[in-house]
Amino acid sequence: MKRLFISLSLICIAVASFAQGVTGDWYGLLKVPGGQLHLVMHVTKTDAGYTATMDSPDQKALGIPMDKVSFIDNQLAIGWSAGGMTYTGTFLPDSNKVNGTFKQGPGSYPLNLSREKSGVAADRPQDPKEFPYHQEEVQFTNSKAGNQLSGTLTLPSTGKPKRIVVLISGSGPQNRNSEVALINHRPFLVLSDYLTRNGIGVLRYDDRGVGKSNGAFGSATSADFADDAEAGVNYILSRPDLKSMAVGLIGHSEGGMIAPMVAARNKNVKFVVLLAGPGIPITELMVKQNEDMMLLGGANNESINTAKGTIRTVYGVVISNSTLSNSLLKQKIDSTLSVSYLKTNTGGAGGAKLTSNDFAAVLTPWFRYFLAYKPADNLVKLKCPVLALNGTLDKQVNAEANLAGIQAALTKAGNKRFEAVAMPGLNHLFQTTSTGSPNEYAELTETFSPVALAKVTTWINQL
Repeated sequence: MKRLFISLSLICIAVASFAQGVTGDWYGLLKVPGGQLHLVMHVTKTDAGYTATMDSPDQKALGIPMDKVSFIDNQLAIGWSAGGMTYTGTFLPDSNKVNGTFKQGPGSYPLNLSREKSGVAADRPQDPKEFPYHQEEVQFTNSKAGNQLSGTLTLPSTGKPKRIVVLISGSGPQNRNSEVALINHRPFLVLSDYLTRNGIGVLRYDDRGVGKSNGAFGSATSADFADDAEAGVNYILSRPDLKSMAVGLIGHSEGGMIAPMVAARNKNVKFVVLLAGPGIPITELMVKQNEDMMLLGGANNESINTAKGTIRTVYGVVISNSTLSNSLLKQKIDSTLSVSYLKTNTGGAGGAKLTSNDFAAVLTPWFRYFLAYKPADNLVKLKCPVLALNGTLDKQVNAEANLAGIQAALTKAGNKRFEAVAMPGLNHLFQTTSTGSPNEYAELTETFSPVALAKVTTWINQL
């Protein structure tokens, strides 16, 4: 999902930037227990000094703003107060590199930056090279927020299509192609092309604050993104040449959570496709995600169980104190973790003491809303046809648990027109893989499994 594998969030939520010879884009590989993360730092010089943002493309988290950036005597210092993160490094003009150390919470790791992209495949064979169908640049407005969204409408060149879909991206700021530049994959471009070639219209759009769309991404919640997606539905219905088509939603990851939110309240949505969409309470999904990521990294059961207990404790505090301000919630987390530490480490001995800085992500508006969400609340309202697909090697949204949750909710709804299908050997991005590790996303040349593409397309066309 867009926003961070919580198992790595203690060490990877941010990093960043430089100037003069240090301005521009920098690339690094952060090696941490349990895996590695590609990071991209974008550094800009202003009249007031330096600013920076960071991308963590493996996690599909883009444009994270840094709030402390300085560059003095070739010494770079980056800070993100909310994330409890610092990066300090030495700029080496001769080699055009920055060698330094990344710190977050109790973790401290070497992080060297260079101008060279790492882990990017030169070619993605599924990217379309020609477009034998109608393409149109479009704009539409979310009247609730007042922001304008820009996207691409594609329509088959022969015959009048009976169905059209709105694509809803997963977590993190993404453009209409759901593109992550460093891993060089454009899954929504590939999906859109396949659907359109097979007789289905598609509207895909840049997230608010991304590409040609305006609006503030950083302060938005999943509910706000649902309003953006519904604006796409309303736009289609407003056009005389499109309004006779059956409108459906295809959501990936968090988009698979947003699609039911829209369909539950807007009866103009005639069908829904959930790609790695959540079906269990988000707190449990995130705990399972943490466990699976730690298992990939070779962690032992004791470490995993300790982490699960801590995460559940913090999440419980966040959910049960939904009306508290961030500053008061931060204090509540700190006091709870302090008591938990004393109980676990008799006499003060034992593991590292965690604080709210190690869980800074939970204080954002998006995460606070996200953690409290229960997918079943909207799934039980769906009467339209639903297709739910998950890869059996998805380590972010566990296929078995979430498909079972989706199936249980739709059965409770009395919905007799749904399928919940586990796709063997596919990861969270629906790539054919061997482990499901996010570290493989960039290494795989396949962008989207042809088997999954065919399943989605055939199911829609047979409605």
